[in-house]
Amino acid sequence: MRRVVFPRPESARSSVGGVSESFRADGVRVLITGGTSGLGAAMATALLDAGATVAITGRDARRAEATARELGPRSVGIGMDVRDEDDVARGVDRVWDALGGLDVLVNNAGIGMRTVNPRFLTDPQPFWAVSPDGFRDLVATNLTGYFLVSREVVPRLLSAGGGRVVTVSMNHSTMNRKGFVPYGPARAGAEALARIMAADLTGSGVTSNILLPGGATETGMIPDDFPPDQRSQLLDPAVMGPPIVWLCSPQAAEVHDQRIVAAEFDTWVSARTA
Repeated sequence: MRRVVFPRPESARSSVGGVSESFRADGVRVLITGGTSGLGAAMATALLDAGATVAITGRDARRAEATARELGPRSVGIGMDVRDEDDVARGVDRVWDALGGLDVLVNNAGIGMRTVNPRFLTDPQPFWAVSPDGFRDLVATNLTGYFLVSREVVPRLLSAGGGRVVTVSMNHSTMNRKGFVPYGPARAGAEALARIMAADLTGSGVTSNILLPGGATETGMIPDDFPPDQRSQLLDPAVMGPPIVWLCSPQAAEVHDQRIVAAEFDTWVSARTA
């Protein structure tokens, strides 16, 4: 089974400046969970433009397939519920077969605070008002889902000789913000999971890194009643494009256990390669 080899970078200095156009991910096979909209779709678009082959998943198989058709011929859409280990196993099998293996897993599938409180920004509710079912479902998606998919994919990457895991996270302020149960705890747990995976994978040939937008982003997680004057200040999901392409490129071959803020990526990568 073909595996993309990530060579040791000779130099990344010449790639800085016009970052989104300079880095390439030609032939890299990427699985993005929750790739039908928002950050996932933005990352898929950027990776396809950079030469990667991308599988996106979502709970709704028809929506995943339709989104993949819109993205183009090097994309495939597969229905997969990240909350269910049996469905994850079936979904990853399908992705593996469709792409002929995998090189990168992007843990991105998630649901937002509006699932437990549609007015969470204007009328935050205390943790004791959150329903147990709402808490369980969000944590099952945003934290347990990351674990289940990683648990299914990483052993395959190890057997194949290497690969990369990217965990999508959020600002630390989101993790302890008033009225943000269960979203904040789930994101904090996912970030801790990524750091522990990095520790477990050190020296294995499989890397684990964290990527976050760096601020509130214009996605379906933003409530409908969000003030229009503030909506213009939201980040475009496309901010995730340059760093995810870089993380899938040869230049990031030795990058491990890093927390990368997409909105600050140009400055971060410039300082790293100076």
